[in-house]
Amino acid sequence: MAKNTLGNRLPRKLAQNLQIVGEQIRMARLRRNLSLEQVAERASCSLPTLMGVERGKPTVSMGIYLRVLYALQLDADILLLAKDDDLGRSIQDMQLRPRERASKKA
Repeated sequence: MAKNTLGNRLPRKLAQNLQIVGEQIRMARLRRNLSLEQVAERASCSLPTLMGVERGKPTVSMGIYLRVLYALQLDADILLLAKDDDLGRSIQDMQLRPRERASKKA
């Protein structure tokens, strides 16, 4: 049984999203007709770690998730995270100030 640490206590929505990611990784592996053993070997991780990825466990490191994506040739998908930051762009636009002219000093 895993310890109840900050690493595995996520807000419900985040935990659900991580489970969805794990399921998507699992489905990608199955569509490629790859076994757990093959992907674990290609990702240089253990079987239990790969199973944790596919279950969306929050204690598995981001690096392992990236290596699994790389093993499945899905590593470019990581670039889609936070790509369209509409909220951040709106905040940035509100903080932009019009340029002021320099004073004319003789």
